[in-house]
Amino acid sequence: MGKPITEIKKELEECALQELQSRMQQYEQDERKGVQNLLARCVRRLEEEEKEQQRLEKMLEYERKYDFCSHICGIDEAGRGPLAGPVVAGAVVLPCDCKIRYLNDSKKLSASRRDALYDEIMDKAVAVGVGMASPARIDEINILQATYEAMRQAVSCLSVQPDILLNDAVTIPGITTVQVPIIKGDAKSMSIAAASIIAKVTRDRLMVEYDKLMPEYGFAGHKGYGSASHIEALKKYGPSPIHRKTFITHFI
Repeated sequence: MGKPITEIKKELEECALQELQSRMQQYEQDERKGVQNLLARCVRRLEEEEKEQQRLEKMLEYERKYDFCSHICGIDEAGRGPLAGPVVAGAVVLPCDCKIRYLNDSKKLSASRRDALYDEIMDKAVAVGVGMASPARIDEINILQATYEAMRQAVSCLSVQPDILLNDAVTIPGITTVQVPIIKGDAKSMSIAAASIIAKVTRDRLMVEYDKLMPEYGFAGHKGYGSASHIEALKKYGPSPIHRKTFITHFI
């Protein structure tokens, strides 16, 4: 009688990826269906890891293209579309050849995954900067100019001087640093994806705090975007101090 399947399951699940292949070989001759199912699951795990490593390699394409630069900074924003709250920009300088598993465009990730990645980015980054423009500022100068302003602020908050900026699709006016706009950059560049996470998590957490002050609008749930419940609350209670007046003219 071989080792209990529950014990094998625990052993394989807790095994480090680099050791999993050799550990699997110990049970290849075990013909029990439960063991063979566990091995098949391990094969899928290894295949998924291989795909993830290939994806991460691809996301370092731009960082490696400009690896003659000491400090490569990714820039992205969160909150251009909502009816309420600020627009937030993130600027992140990662160490050379830094890989962060599962890092991707923040919109493609769950909130819990974003929170975990936020902590990892903050731990590993050479420098992180955050900038934001208030709803009043957005109304004053328009959302595009407010986004540029938040991005310039994020860059200015970095503790190191970037040699090059990798931007998600835009060229930021008023910055002398070399810029490389990349279409869908938050899914193509490790640095931009990291900035995307920093901007999104920072903004979401801020909207949760606003929700505590003004619970009637439900900011914690929709984060200021124009959901049906948000529009209903807006019509019922009128605009709050953090609503963008130029964004809500169709609703009130």
